Amino acid sequence: MESEAGDTRRAAGTAVILRVLRVSLHVGFAVLLLVAVARLLAGGLGSGAAWLQLVLAVALAGVYLAGTALEKRHAALPGRFDPRPHARWWLALVCLLWLALIAGSADFVWLAFPLFFLQLQVLPRAGALAAIAASTALVIAALWVHGGGPAGTPLQLPMVLGPSFGAAFAVVTGLAYRALYTEAEEQRRVAEELRRTRAELARSEHNAGILAERARLAREIHDTLAQGFSSIVLMGRSAEQALAAGDTDLAAARLHTVQATAAGNLAEARNFVRGLQPPALERESLPTSLRRLCETTEAEAAAQGTPLACRLELTGTPVELPRPYQATLLRAAQASLANVRRHAAAGTAVVTLGFLDTEVTMDIFDDGQGFDPQAIAGRPDGSGFGLRSLQERLAALGGTFAIESAPGEGTVVALRLPLGGAAA
Repeated sequence: MESEAGDTRRAAGTAVILRVLRVSLHVGFAVLLLVAVARLLAGGLGSGAAWLQLVLAVALAGVYLAGTALEKRHAALPGRFDPRPHARWWLALVCLLWLALIAGSADFVWLAFPLFFLQLQVLPRAGALAAIAASTALVIAALWVHGGGPAGTPLQLPMVLGPSFGAAFAVVTGLAYRALYTEAEEQRRVAEELRRTRAELARSEHNAGILAERARLAREIHDTLAQGFSSIVLMGRSAEQALAAGDTDLAAARLHTVQATAAGNLAEARNFVRGLQPPALERESLPTSLRRLCETTEAEAAAQGTPLACRLELTGTPVELPRPYQATLLRAAQASLANVRRHAAAGTAVVTLGFLDTEVTMDIFDDGQGFDPQAIAGRPDGSGFGLRSLQERLAALGGTFAIESAPGEGTVVALRLPLGGAAA
């Protein structure tokens, strides 16, 4: 940011210098032309040649003013008429009017000095130097001729040195101006490129943030609301079947589970809006939430007609885990047990939460039918999102995620999260 501010200040300073030089050029041209016209008027307008000189001077002022005005308007409003392709024709007309004026009076020769700068600005370097040399020779010739010429005062050294030194000074200054202008244009281009790059970077970061937030919400919805709605549908069907069989007690129990699940989903939905931790973790510890999850899983499996014994086992000495760790482990258990209940056809599921010196572990085991972990990504129905979301959650916290399973051999989902400095 400091470098960018410095570049901006340098570019602004260069622009001010260029503006001052350009204004000085125009003011110098106007002053020299006014001085020559004033001397012309002081000598009287009694002859046709004097009137012609005055008309040519006014024409030169008009042409010069029109060219500079068009250039300034285009610089302020680039969409307007661009006079740059016609700049050489404009310069040629200015030089022709100047030649006509110096042919009649030596007072107009000093306009050559601002013309030197114009020639350097408009023409290529080689052409500009040739034009300046020719203009210098014309100035010397005009001074000599109007001073008496071959029949009068001979060519004197000041007549040669004055225009020559003026031309040399104009060349050096003009080249410096051109170099400064080129640097200013490069700084402007770099500044525009930097602004464009920053805008693109900001837009990319914004889009990346949107995608990351969408992925986070997708994981949360899959692990909470979607699982809860699935349970509600399952329990509702079980209650309907119980009512049809006349077992009102079982129907009431199933409806109570539906009510509890719906309340939990409502709390989760409100929690998304607030961006807080899972509601269960706000009321109770992680082990208590996992035990309650095991009980809920058993009840839902029973309602589905596939009894499942689910329990929690603790190893090591429990420690207080960071909130993101607790949320990730609870979501992992929810998603894994939902998969066990839906797809494993298991009789037993065990959630083992272990606290080691350097990491916290959680393994979810079931004795079901197992599956091929490599085939999850290729499922045409789009299932398997829960396992992918677990991988993303663990990776975001620097943890690891592994699945051990094979058809007919059950499944173990293993999670590892670092403790100590890594957890912080």
